[in-house]
Amino acid sequence: MTRRQRIAACSTALLPLLCVTLPAWGAELGLPVLHSAPDGHGGQDWTLPVQALAAMTVITLLPALLLVMTSFTRIMIVLALMRQALGTGQTPSNQILIGLALLMTALIMQPTFKAMWANGAQPYMDQTVSFQTALDNGVKPLRAFMLRQTREDTLLFYAKLSHHESFATPDDVPFPLLAGAFLTSELKTAFEIGFLLYIPFMIIDLVVASVLMGMGMMMLSPMIISAPFKLLLFVLVDGWTLVLGTLVGSFHT
Repeated sequence: MTRRQRIAACSTALLPLLCVTLPAWGAELGLPVLHSAPDGHGGQDWTLPVQALAAMTVITLLPALLLVMTSFTRIMIVLALMRQALGTGQTPSNQILIGLALLMTALIMQPTFKAMWANGAQPYMDQTVSFQTALDNGVKPLRAFMLRQTREDTLLFYAKLSHHESFATPDDVPFPLLAGAFLTSELKTAFEIGFLLYIPFMIIDLVVASVLMGMGMMMLSPMIISAPFKLLLFVLVDGWTLVLGTLVGSFHT
């Protein structure tokens, strides 16, 4: 085992012990222990260490949450497929595509993020609601966004996998189930858009290949000849604007 693997194995082994002994040590030293208490309004108010731990966990999982719960996945897949259809290799680079996908994600998710801040984070910072209430209210706009993008047949498929018969209201859908259905729906929609993007470039490749075969130039790669024509077509129709506009319009906001 490498040094990094040994450290990871030791950390994993010590984690249950720390979870058992840390509250006891904190109580002996007079520190706040990890627990929740009634807030006086029928809810639960978590102690500061629990809230700090939750915040650190969210920050650590932020890249995964960005992929699973926002529009980033669909945008990134479509841009990557478009680059392959153009046949430009690694141009634009992955960094440029990720940056563009992040900007488009911020644009699309802006109303949802504003609603999450207004309903959850801001009241909690003003100390008008408890932590649990702020969390529940803040997640609602994100759930609504994810439900609008999720296909009904995909949601029913995940409900069948998790042995759920049906849901009376959208609020009854468990969040892990909704996240899985949302991500699968995003993958399906992204590949559908990618297929439509491939069609005009595939036609150009077929025409160029047929012409070269008719001229007896079988040793010449059709990709070398078709690449300039595909780039010319993409520029003439203002392809970036069309693709990005289609992506924004494909989300039900």
